[in-house]
Amino acid sequence: MTTTIKTADLIESVADALQFISYYHPMDYIRALGKAYEAEKSPAAKDAIAQILTNSKMCAEGHRPICQDTGIVNVFVKWGMDCRLDDTSQSMQEIVDEGVRRAYLHPENKLRASILTDPAFTRRNTKDNTPSVLHVEMVPGDKVSVDVAAKGGGSENKSKFKMMNPSDNIVDWVLEMIPLMGAGWCPPGMLGIGIGGTAERCVLLAKQSLMDPIDMGQLKARGPQSDIEEMRIEIFDKVNALGIGAQGLGGLSTILDVKINDWPCHAAGKPVAMIPNCAATRHAHFTLDGSGPAYLEPPKLDEWPDVNWTPSSEAKRVHLDQLDAAEVATWKQGDRLLLNGKMLTGRDAAHKKIKDMLDAGEKLPVEFKGRVIYYVGPVDPVGEEVVGPAGPTTATRMDKFTDMMLEQGLLAMVGKAERGLDTVGSIKKHKSAYLMAVGGSAYLVSRAIKGSKVVGFEELGMEAIYEFEVQDMPVTVAVDSEGQSVHHLAPLVWQEKIKKEGLLEGV
Repeated sequence: MTTTIKTADLIESVADALQFISYYHPMDYIRALGKAYEAEKSPAAKDAIAQILTNSKMCAEGHRPICQDTGIVNVFVKWGMDCRLDDTSQSMQEIVDEGVRRAYLHPENKLRASILTDPAFTRRNTKDNTPSVLHVEMVPGDKVSVDVAAKGGGSENKSKFKMMNPSDNIVDWVLEMIPLMGAGWCPPGMLGIGIGGTAERCVLLAKQSLMDPIDMGQLKARGPQSDIEEMRIEIFDKVNALGIGAQGLGGLSTILDVKINDWPCHAAGKPVAMIPNCAATRHAHFTLDGSGPAYLEPPKLDEWPDVNWTPSSEAKRVHLDQLDAAEVATWKQGDRLLLNGKMLTGRDAAHKKIKDMLDAGEKLPVEFKGRVIYYVGPVDPVGEEVVGPAGPTTATRMDKFTDMMLEQGLLAMVGKAERGLDTVGSIKKHKSAYLMAVGGSAYLVSRAIKGSKVVGFEELGMEAIYEFEVQDMPVTVAVDSEGQSVHHLAPLVWQEKIKKEGLLEGV
C-alpha cells in the first residue's frame, strides 16, 4: 500500500525540527555533560562546563539559540519506497530548503544566516541559511525517516581525513590529530569517525555517526562486544588522558563519546575521517507516515542538572573605558575577568575590509587605539533584546590580521580557542592580551550585553563592527602580555595530573 507524504508536512516538520534543535540540546548530551561536570577536578574546566549547562537551560526556557552560530543544516532522509510525494513539481532539495528557510526566518526566534554562495569569490550571504546539505537514501517501507542537524563552523572546520595505508594505526592517527584541532571545536563534545568506503563515503560515515545517542557510560559498564566497540573505548580513554579538557582549559573531559561507522573499502587503502560535534550539539529525528507533520516533544526543564553558573568571587572586574597597558600587564594566563564598559566587535569580513582600507591608505570607520575587540557575529535580537545570542567565534581565523590590528593600538582581543605561535609572539611583542570567552554559552553572554550599535561596515550584517556595552562579561586570560598561553600550559599540567593521580580510573 502506498503512503502519500504531503509536501507541506515535510516542510513543516523540517522547520519545526530546526527551531527545536536551535534551543534544545539532545538530552543524552545534557546527561553526559552533567556527569562530566560532577567528575571534573579542574576549576577552569568546571566553570566552563557550568556556563554551557546554564546557557543550555536558559535557551530551553527562553527558546533562543544555544549558540550564535546556528549552523549549516544537514538533512539525512531515508525514503520508504512505498511512499510518494503529493506534489512532484519541486525537487527534494527545494522542499527541504523551504523548511530551512521558514525555520531560520521565524520572527519569534530568527536564526543567524551563515551560508554563503559563490564560496571561492564574492561569498554572498543567501540570507536564509539555504541551501542545506541533503542526503537521500531509498529504503524498504512505507514511512519517511529524517535526521536533521545544524553543524557549527567551529567544529566543522576541524574535520580531518586521511587515505591511510592498510597497515596504519587508526588510534594513533586520532591521537595525533586531536591536539592539532585545538579548542576551536568547543569541547567537550563527541567524535564521529568513519572508516572505509571511498573518500566521500568515509566522511559521510563520520558525519552520520554523530546522529547516534551518547552511550559511552553504558558501553563501558557492560563491556565491548566487537572490535569497533573496543576501539571506541580505547579512543575515548586515550583522548581524555591528553588533559585538553573543556574549552582547551585543561581537565578530565575533552570528549563525552566516540562514534564509529565503517564500510567495506578497496584492498589498497583504508580511508579514515573524523568530525567533532561541539558543545552546541544539535540534531533530532522524526518520522512521517502520511498522517500529518511531525512535531518533536520538548524535554522537561527539571531534566537539566541543578547547575546555575554565577561569576566567580575570584574574578577581577575590569573597566574597559579606563583600561590601559599597565593594567593589561598585570593579567596572567588563567586569570578570570569580568568585563565592564564598551568594546568593539569584528570578525573575518571586517578584518579583511580593515586590511584593504589600510592598504589603500583610507581612514578607518572606528579608532582601535586603547580598545578591546570581540570576535563575534551575533544573532539578530527579537522583542526587547539588545542583541541576540552572541558567543565568541574561533580566534585563530583572525591570526593573519592580529599584528596589523595590534599596530592600530588594540589592548586586547576576545574570542574562543587558542592562538597560533606567531600570534602569541605578536601579543607578547605588543604587550597586549588575548581573552577567551566560553564557546557554547552564547545566550548567557548576550545577557551581559546592555547596549549595542553598529559603528562600521553596516553592509556586512552580522559581521559588521558593533560597539557593545557589557556588564560583568566573563572571560579567561588565555594569552597574557608575556606570551604565556593557558591553552598550551594547562593541558600539559592536567595530562601529568591524570597520569600521576589516576584521575580517569573508573570514569
